[in-house]
Amino acid sequence: MTEELHAAVDDFLRAADDVYDEYENGYVDADAALRMLERHLDELKAAAE
Repeated sequence: MTEELHAAVDDFLRAADDVYDEYENGYVDADAALRMLERHLDELKAAAE
């Protein structure tokens, strides 16, 4: 794994944890959480290309 990809994975995992925390605390609903995760996943996929 390249350093850039490793950093992208770390960023994704942090962002995903943040989304889950926001959802569990009631700050976002399930639909918003899924949209946020999808955006972060798209960023990870772009970094992997």
